Amino acid sequence: MADTLYIKNMVCPRCITVVKEELEKLEVKIISIELGEVITEQPKTELPLEQISEVLNKNGFEFIHDARVKIIENIKKEIISVIYEYDSEDLENLNFSNHLSQNIRKDYTYLSSLFSKTEGITIEHYIIMQKIERAKELLKYGELTFSEIAYKLGYSSVQHLSRQFKQVTGMTSSQFKSDFGNLRKPINEIGAGK
Repeated sequence: MADTLYIKNMVCPRCITVVKEELEKLEVKIISIELGEVITEQPKTELPLEQISEVLNKNGFEFIHDARVKIIENIKKEIISVIYEYDSEDLENLNFSNHLSQNIRKDYTYLSSLFSKTEGITIEHYIIMQKIERAKELLKYGELTFSEIAYKLGYSSVQHLSRQFKQVTGMTSSQFKSDFGNLRKPINEIGAGK
């Protein structure tokens, strides 16, 4: 009988690889794995949950037991995947509130309230922060102009991205490019109090 493990802080393809390798070492038979979720062949009652928890914690992950925390992680997962995987036209026309409601199957008002109470910031602010982290990453690669980055991230204008970039980072894109060093944050550290 299959079972699902919910795992916090899985935010990128590398996270999937790490979790998969660690679970396979513990002889967990995986049916599928994606950000924040592992479906196993065995039911939880037959899994070495304590060992799994230890190995996940060692790698910066943790089990999610609380239903509300699962919802928050799903919101973050949806936002990150949209920003990193959607093309510019889809991103520009996307209504995040509708997208989140449909994919998480909860009323957006509830999701927004829960996210704000739990994370200390609004979903909208979290989306902006994720877009700016993506912009910083693209600036670092140096393959796109700031105007192309604005288009790629679904901004209506380069000025709109410039304003948000300055608000979030405290610097212009030019200043960032000349002094980016260690200014990017890991995706899972973006949010309240971090």
